[in-house]
Amino acid sequence: METREPEMYDVVGIGFGPSNLSLAVALEEQQTPLKAVFFERQPTLSWHRGMLMSGTKMQVSFLKDLATFRNPVSEFSFVSYLHAKGRLARFVNNQDFFPSRQEFHSYLEWAAAKVAHRVSYNSRVTAVQLPPAYGKGPARHVRLAVDDPVRPGGVRVVEARNIVISTGLVPRMPTGIERGESVWHSSEFLHRFRERGSAGLKRVAVVGAGQSAAEIVRFLHDNAPDATVSAILPSYGYSIADNTPFANQVFDPNATDEFYRGSDRSKDAIWHYHKNTNYSVVDDEVLSDLYQRAYADEVSEEGRLDFVNLARVVDVKHGANDTRVTVHSLAADESYDLDVDVLVCATGYLPMDPSEILGSVGDHCLRDAEGRYRITRDYRLATTDALSCGIYLQGGTEHTHGLSSSLLSNLAVRSGEITNSILERRVAAAAAADQAADEEMGIRV
Repeated sequence: METREPEMYDVVGIGFGPSNLSLAVALEEQQTPLKAVFFERQPTLSWHRGMLMSGTKMQVSFLKDLATFRNPVSEFSFVSYLHAKGRLARFVNNQDFFPSRQEFHSYLEWAAAKVAHRVSYNSRVTAVQLPPAYGKGPARHVRLAVDDPVRPGGVRVVEARNIVISTGLVPRMPTGIERGESVWHSSEFLHRFRERGSAGLKRVAVVGAGQSAAEIVRFLHDNAPDATVSAILPSYGYSIADNTPFANQVFDPNATDEFYRGSDRSKDAIWHYHKNTNYSVVDDEVLSDLYQRAYADEVSEEGRLDFVNLARVVDVKHGANDTRVTVHSLAADESYDLDVDVLVCATGYLPMDPSEILGSVGDHCLRDAEGRYRITRDYRLATTDALSCGIYLQGGTEHTHGLSSSLLSNLAVRSGEITNSILERRVAAAAAADQAADEEMGIRV
């Protein structure tokens, strides 16, 4: 443990994926200097690397990048990246709003390199605590312990007037099923597939009805030529994502205001009517591509694609040479076993939950009647009077801010709002401190 006085920061970011990268960009571009550092437990920036398969494309426009909606002339925009790489003209000639997922990841790495001075990789925040001197008035900052192998003792201690938590989504597995050597979550798919290789793969099952599931089925059909691929679906095939212009307005920045101000009833209605823009749905291009493969498979009588509709996985047992998956048919209301080499669960993610990282500091964060964190419009946790340090969330705000909370759509605007909130609260705190000092000296203003 460090013995020297902890270094104080205006902003400490916990996690450094696209959301906090966008915040680092916003901090870099605003005129008032703020001392900031970001801690990332991985050795480098990583965004869904396990799904960076050839041919996969973004589901949002390239204009919804790290900065453009906040600052259209930003040097951190996707267009600036293309210009720096000498590909702007060729990208325009593609006449496509949606870059490949691999190119967008390259853009994120390019932007991260430009703010590398603010980031500490291989650094995991292990505790957030109130400062030792806490007791006289509200705590205006918190203390963080960070695993840092470079530091003496392996621990770095810093203090922050504001923290921004963005630790990402948590992979979700079917109930009672755990990841293992032959049971993968889609988030790790490409790494696992490369490690194992296609040699000897005879049967693979893919659970899930969303974009990732469909892309993995297509990839396996193309890259594991000796394997039969079973797609286990809870419905009749895949459902198409609603990418129409009117529906996509639910991701516009002003839609966040409408959702936040809405009643519980209106919030439920928005989720009900518009969840098919993103959840358990597939882009039409991927659907058409996969259906053509299925039809060609039927014509050739290869029998390599097996769509198991109205079904779910209820159990997994591991044998000496294979994995036995128990599938329950919702149509026949009966179960049967399927022996596979690999089971891939493209079953989505759970929202970010900051409770574990906040620890006892979370006791000072207010909750609603359903036990969810109360969050102000500027993405800040509402706290008791004992804590005035700003605690902001980038993720885990679906119940207050709507469908775009965990998506890329509002990265730039959200980061700008958080930056402005931090600056405005700092000005207000300074004004209050000046007034208190004047009053203590007997001066009334």
